[in-house]
Amino acid sequence: MPCGQPDSGAAPARYVLGVDVGSTVVKCHVYDRAAAVRGSSSRKVESLYPRPGWVELDPEVLWSQFIGVIKEAVQAAGLHMRQIAGLGISTQRGTFITWHKRTGKPFHNFISWQDLRSAELVNSWNNSLLLKVIHVIFTVLHFLTGSDRYLAPSFLTFSTHQASMKLSWVFKNIHEAEEAAKKNNCCFGTVDTWLLYRLTKGSVYATDYSNASSTGIFEPFTKCWNPTLCNLLSIPVSIYPSVRDTSFNFGSTDSEIFGVPIPIMAMVADQQSAMFGECCFHPGDVKLTMGTGGFWNVNTGEHLFASRGSLYPLIGWKIGEEVVYLTEGSISDVGTAIKWALDIELFTNVDETAKMAQSTADSQGVCFIPGFQVSGHDPYLCASFMGLKPSTNRNHLVRAILESVAFRNKLLYDIIVKKVHIPLRTIRADGGVSNNSFVMQMTSDLINKKIEKPANAEMSSLGAAFLAGLASGFWTDKKQLKKLRRIEAVFEPQKDSEEYRPAMDAWLQAMKHSPHW
Repeated sequence: MPCGQPDSGAAPARYVLGVDVGSTVVKCHVYDRAAAVRGSSSRKVESLYPRPGWVELDPEVLWSQFIGVIKEAVQAAGLHMRQIAGLGISTQRGTFITWHKRTGKPFHNFISWQDLRSAELVNSWNNSLLLKVIHVIFTVLHFLTGSDRYLAPSFLTFSTHQASMKLSWVFKNIHEAEEAAKKNNCCFGTVDTWLLYRLTKGSVYATDYSNASSTGIFEPFTKCWNPTLCNLLSIPVSIYPSVRDTSFNFGSTDSEIFGVPIPIMAMVADQQSAMFGECCFHPGDVKLTMGTGGFWNVNTGEHLFASRGSLYPLIGWKIGEEVVYLTEGSISDVGTAIKWALDIELFTNVDETAKMAQSTADSQGVCFIPGFQVSGHDPYLCASFMGLKPSTNRNHLVRAILESVAFRNKLLYDIIVKKVHIPLRTIRADGGVSNNSFVMQMTSDLINKKIEKPANAEMSSLGAAFLAGLASGFWTDKKQLKKLRRIEAVFEPQKDSEEYRPAMDAWLQAMKHSPHW
C-alpha cells in the first residue's frame, strides 16, 4: 500500500515535492501552493573512503535514502501519493557513475565531486603546453569574432571537482567500463540521471542543461557534449545521456515504487536550483550559498562570463526558449570547518557560535587557514590555526573560523565586481551557515552591501519544487513565484570595511605562509 493516508480515490493533486540530494544530507520537502512546507524528511549521506583522497557513495544506499525521504515526507504531511502534482530533483554536481546499458549494473560506486583520484591528471593537464595552445587559439578567435562560443575554451582549466578527469580515469582503470563503451553498452550519469533511470525502471535516460554544464564535459554556449574534449581525454562520446530542459516532463515514476506514478517535472543541479529558489531571475541578481562549501552565483542573462582560475560559466536553467547563464565562484571549508569544530567540542551547538564570536572584540591575532577539502592545485595544503597564544580561548578559535568565511566571501565578491561587467542587484543568501548572524553581518560590512536571508534556508529543495511546479501548471509563472518569497532578515552594513583591515591583512599574511605545507 502507498505510504501516507489511506487512498481516498481521486484526491486532488495540490502539492509538489522538492528533493535535494546534497553532499551530506538527502532532504525532501512537501510544498503547498503558498510554498509552505507541509512535511519533510532527511537522511544523512554516507560517504565511503576506500583509499586516501578517494570519496565514493554506494548507489544502492543512496537509492534507498532517496526513496525513503520521499515516503517519509509525504507521510509526515499526512498526505497520499495521489495528491502529489509533481517531483523536482536537485542534486549535488559532478558526482557520477557509469553502468551497463543492458543489465543496469554499475561498474563502480558513485565517484564524488570531492574525490581526488584525478589530482595528478588535473595538474598535468593544467600545466601542459597543449592547454596553453588551446587558450591562445580560442582567445584570438574570441577577440576576432566577439562570439561567446569561444570564451569558455579560452579559459579552460581542469578541476578535481569536475567529472571530466575522473571519467577519463575510469576508462583508463576499469576494464569492464572500457569494454562496454567499445560496444556502445556503457551509460554515464550524474546523480540526477541515475535516479531518473532507476525511477523509470530504465525507460528514461536523460539529464538537464544545468547538471550537464557542471560536469566540465559540456560546452555551455553550443549546449552540446564537447567532442573535442572527449577526444583529448579519451572518453567515448557514445556514453552520454540526452540533455533536456530543466523544467520539463521527464516521465513518471514506475507505479511499483510509490504505489502510483508520480510525474518527474524537473531535474536541476543544486546551486542552480538554489538560485531559482531565491528567485534570482534577472541579470545582476546574486545568490550566496554557504553550506559544505560556499558558492557565489551571478545571473548573467544571455551572456557567458568567465575568468581564468576564479570564475566559470554555467547554464543556470533552460525553460523552453529561455536559457539563463550564471557565473560562479566557490570557496571550500565553510560548513566543513564549523562541523569539525563541533566534532572536537569547541562548542556544543552550532547556534552558539555567533554569540561566541561576538563575545570577544577580535580573534586576538588567531587566524584559521581552511584546508580540509584539499584542492588539486595544492594537494599538500592542510587546515591550521596560526597566531595561537597562551591566552587564546575557544571564543577566539571560533571567531577565527567564522572570520575566515567572511574574508573569503570578500575576496570572491571583489573578483566578481572586477570581472563581471553587469551591475549587481540583490544579494540573497541561503544554506546552513546563512543562519549564522556573525558571518552574515561581517560579510555585509566587508562588501558594503545589504544581504537578504530568506525564511526558508533550504533553497535547493524549493528551487526544484518551483521548477517542477511551473512544468506541471501548479504555479503559473515566475511573477507568481516572486510573490511567494519570504524574507526573514536583511543584513545591512553597520561598520566601515576598513575597521576589519588589520585582521584581514593578518589573515592574508597567514594564508601566504600556508601553501605546500
